[in-house]
Amino acid sequence: MSKDEVFQPWLKEREIEDVEAFVPDMAGSARGKVLPADKFGAGQMKMPEAIFSQTISGDYISDPTNVEDRDMWLVPDATTLRPVPWATDPAASVFVDCYHRDGSQVAKSPRAVLRNVLAKYEARGWVPVVAPEVEFYLLSPHSDPNADAEPPEGRLGWTEGARQPYSIDTMNDFDPFINDVYTYCEAQGIPIDTMSQEMGPAQFEINFLHGNAIELADQVFLFKRTVREAAIEHGMHATFLAKPMVDDAGSALHIHQSIVDKEGNNIFSDADGEATDLFYGYLGGLQRYMPEAMLVFAPYVNSYRRFTNPDSSPVNLAWAIDNRTVGLRVPDSPPAARRIENRLAGSDVNPYLAIAASLACGYLGMVEGIKPTTATEGSAYSGDLELHRHILMAIEALRGSDAMRSMLGDEFVTVYTTMKDDEYREFQEIITPYEREILMFNV
Repeated sequence: MSKDEVFQPWLKEREIEDVEAFVPDMAGSARGKVLPADKFGAGQMKMPEAIFSQTISGDYISDPTNVEDRDMWLVPDATTLRPVPWATDPAASVFVDCYHRDGSQVAKSPRAVLRNVLAKYEARGWVPVVAPEVEFYLLSPHSDPNADAEPPEGRLGWTEGARQPYSIDTMNDFDPFINDVYTYCEAQGIPIDTMSQEMGPAQFEINFLHGNAIELADQVFLFKRTVREAAIEHGMHATFLAKPMVDDAGSALHIHQSIVDKEGNNIFSDADGEATDLFYGYLGGLQRYMPEAMLVFAPYVNSYRRFTNPDSSPVNLAWAIDNRTVGLRVPDSPPAARRIENRLAGSDVNPYLAIAASLACGYLGMVEGIKPTTATEGSAYSGDLELHRHILMAIEALRGSDAMRSMLGDEFVTVYTTMKDDEYREFQEIITPYEREILMFNV
């Protein structure tokens, strides 16, 4: 069956006019093309491989893996075709996978990085199950990058300034926006679960139902687009920046993860309901290898600001049962649902890469039989900071990690660390308000 026969009946039935065909780039943004619906699937699509060498500001790095500046062949994933509910004219979107001319996949593509990690699990008869939780802020729109971000107005023009975790009244303030988010997600087949008010003003968290790692990464990717579009329709902005406000909580992307066998049994629990060696090995792998992968969980200079507030974000790789102060939390659950929650990643991450890196660390721990530390008692906020304090440390840790190169791919690690070098260089060229206000006339 040709691509035209696969896509055209679906598009015609829904009277779709345009199709957005995209691939997630290194930042987790959509890169691709918009095609008339009647032309989609009729020919071969191409796009420069250099989209994976583009920094967050739009610059291109010198990519040692693509000196020829090649084109990629784009193959639409028919299982991801869905409507774009906020589009003015009827539109659809679809993920595309990227291949070289010889038919091999573009291994540094974030979707391919995750697929390659999953293949290592499949070879051992294991299937990861993940459930992300994503936090974000709603902001009042402004165009001055030097101005502090502020929460938007709620009902009756009231601007929320207090911190009201789990406040129903605050949720009601933004009810029209929340309703649109749920409506748009339902139209796209994104089965999101609950939404709650978080620690910061106009900060929210959405929970996703557990499932296949690729599908959940796709859902998080689409959810971010959806939230931004819904916010704009209501005169607001939405941000997934890890630390958008100085005195308020950062935003995280928590990843719940467990592993099942081919029969669907949770390998973290034995027949008696006790935790298995594989469970402890997974924990040990996260503790040992996450410092080497930290750049994936904290990809920008701003990401490390989130770890400066020990009362709202984990600062180490301690683990414990039902304890939100640790970086690796084990929720109190029945044996069949035993899982580990990685609380280190910020909401600014690429979901494909964050899930891939977390699964990679856990895989190595199980295969190598790594033992975790003793479970933490009490608050881990007062413990030592075990994370990289600066992005430069994280860049060098990933660049020199043989373990992460073996799991995430040598090509990906080379391009990703080169890109982060360039982004940091660009950041260093900016004189900050602190330097102008505090240092300028006092040094």
